[in-house]
Amino acid sequence: MTLEEELMRCRDWIQSALNKGGNTHEFKDVVDGIIKGDFQLWLGANGCAVTEIVVYPNKKVLHVFLAGGDQGQGIEQITDMHDDAMAWGKQQGCDGMTVTGRRGWKKVLASKGWKEQFTTLLKEF
Repeated sequence: MTLEEELMRCRDWIQSALNKGGNTHEFKDVVDGIIKGDFQLWLGANGCAVTEIVVYPNKKVLHVFLAGGDQGQGIEQITDMHDDAMAWGKQQGCDGMTVTGRRGWKKVLASKGWKEQFTTLLKEF
Protein backbone atom coordinates (compact mmCIF):
# COMPACT_ATOMS: atom_id res chain seq x y z
CA MET A 1 0.00 0.00 0.00
CA THR A 2 1.09 3.57 -0.61
CA LEU A 3 1.41 6.03 2.25
CA GLU A 4 -1.78 7.76 1.16
CA GLU A 5 -3.67 4.42 1.16
CA GLU A 6 -2.31 3.57 4.62
CA LEU A 7 -3.38 6.98 5.94
CA MET A 8 -6.89 6.48 4.59
CA ARG A 9 -6.99 2.98 6.15
CA CYS A 10 -6.02 4.55 9.49
CA ARG A 11 -8.23 7.63 9.14
CA ASP A 12 -10.98 6.54 11.57
CA TRP A 13 -8.43 5.53 14.23
CA ILE A 14 -6.55 8.83 13.85
CA GLN A 15 -9.75 10.89 13.88
CA SER A 16 -11.02 9.09 16.98
CA ALA A 17 -7.75 9.84 18.80
CA LEU A 18 -7.92 13.48 17.70
CA ASN A 19 -11.51 13.77 18.96
CA LYS A 20 -10.59 12.27 22.34
CA GLY A 21 -7.48 14.47 22.52
CA GLY A 22 -9.36 17.76 22.32
CA ASN A 23 -9.31 18.33 18.55
CA THR A 24 -6.02 20.23 18.59
CA HIS A 25 -5.39 19.10 15.01
CA GLU A 26 -7.42 18.16 11.97
CA PHE A 27 -6.80 14.88 10.13
CA LYS A 28 -5.24 16.93 7.31
CA ASP A 29 -2.74 18.45 9.76
CA VAL A 30 -1.60 14.96 10.75
CA VAL A 31 -1.34 13.86 7.12
CA ASP A 32 0.63 16.99 6.21
CA GLY A 33 2.96 16.45 9.19
CA ILE A 34 3.62 12.84 8.19
CA ILE A 35 4.26 13.73 4.54
CA LYS A 36 6.53 16.61 5.59
CA GLY A 37 8.45 14.34 7.97
CA ASP A 38 7.52 16.19 11.16
CA PHE A 39 5.44 13.18 12.35
CA GLN A 40 6.13 9.47 12.01
CA LEU A 41 3.37 6.94 11.26
CA TRP A 42 3.61 3.53 12.93
CA LEU A 43 1.35 0.96 11.29
CA GLY A 44 -0.25 -2.23 12.47
CA ALA A 45 -3.00 -4.39 11.02
CA ASN A 46 -5.47 -3.24 13.70
CA GLY A 47 -4.07 0.09 14.87
CA CYS A 48 -1.61 2.90 14.32
CA ALA A 49 0.36 5.49 16.22
CA VAL A 50 1.81 8.87 15.29
CA THR A 51 4.99 10.18 16.90
CA GLU A 52 7.04 13.35 16.73
CA ILE A 53 10.50 14.21 17.93
CA VAL A 54 10.43 17.00 20.51
CA VAL A 55 13.67 18.82 21.29
CA TYR A 56 13.92 20.58 24.65
CA PRO A 57 16.98 22.53 25.84
CA ASN A 58 18.16 19.55 27.93
CA LYS A 59 16.51 16.57 26.32
CA LYS A 60 15.27 15.10 23.04
CA VAL A 61 12.30 12.72 23.20
CA LEU A 62 10.16 10.69 20.85
CA HIS A 63 6.63 11.75 21.74
CA VAL A 64 3.63 9.55 20.99
CA PHE A 65 1.25 12.20 19.69
CA LEU A 66 -1.72 9.91 19.12
CA ALA A 67 -2.65 6.27 18.85
CA GLY A 68 -5.78 4.37 17.96
CA GLY A 69 -7.09 1.08 16.72
CA ASP A 70 -9.81 -1.52 16.62
CA GLN A 71 -11.63 -2.31 19.85
CA GLY A 72 -9.90 -5.15 21.65
CA GLN A 73 -6.96 -5.58 19.27
CA GLY A 74 -5.82 -1.99 18.77
CA ILE A 75 -4.10 -1.52 22.13
CA GLU A 76 -2.13 -4.76 21.78
CA GLN A 77 -1.18 -3.75 18.24
CA ILE A 78 0.03 -0.37 19.44
CA THR A 79 2.02 -1.75 22.37
CA ASP A 80 3.62 -4.24 19.94
CA MET A 81 5.11 -1.20 18.15
CA HIS A 82 6.76 -0.09 21.39
CA ASP A 83 10.15 -1.74 20.94
CA ASP A 84 10.51 -0.68 17.29
CA ALA A 85 9.60 2.92 18.16
CA MET A 86 12.08 2.94 21.06
CA ALA A 87 14.87 1.57 18.86
CA TRP A 88 14.10 4.15 16.15
CA GLY A 89 14.04 6.95 18.72
CA LYS A 90 17.44 5.90 20.05
CA GLN A 91 18.82 5.93 16.48
CA GLN A 92 17.56 9.52 16.17
CA GLY A 93 19.43 10.54 19.33
CA CYS A 94 16.39 10.66 21.60
CA ASP A 95 16.87 10.26 25.36
CA GLY A 96 13.46 8.69 25.94
CA MET A 97 9.81 8.61 24.96
CA THR A 98 6.73 10.44 26.19
CA VAL A 99 3.05 9.86 25.54
CA THR A 100 0.04 12.08 26.00
CA GLY A 101 -3.23 10.25 26.30
CA ARG A 102 -6.05 9.08 28.48
CA ARG A 103 -5.28 7.64 31.92
CA GLY A 104 -5.91 4.10 30.66
CA TRP A 105 -2.55 4.17 28.93
CA LYS A 106 -0.86 4.29 32.36
CA LYS A 107 -2.01 0.75 33.13
CA VAL A 108 -1.33 -0.54 29.61
CA LEU A 109 2.25 0.80 29.53
CA ALA A 110 3.22 0.03 33.14
CA SER A 111 4.44 -3.44 32.17
CA LYS A 112 6.90 -1.81 29.76
CA GLY A 113 8.41 0.38 32.49
CA TRP A 114 6.42 3.58 31.92
CA LYS A 115 5.50 5.81 34.86
CA GLU A 116 3.24 8.80 35.19
CA GLN A 117 5.25 12.02 35.20
CA PHE A 118 2.56 14.69 35.31
CA THR A 119 -1.10 15.34 34.59
CA THR A 120 -2.46 17.91 32.18
CA LEU A 121 -5.62 19.81 33.05
CA LEU A 122 -7.64 21.91 30.61
CA LYS A 123 -10.09 24.76 31.02
CA GLU A 124 -11.48 25.95 27.71
CA PHE A 125 -12.65 29.51 27.20
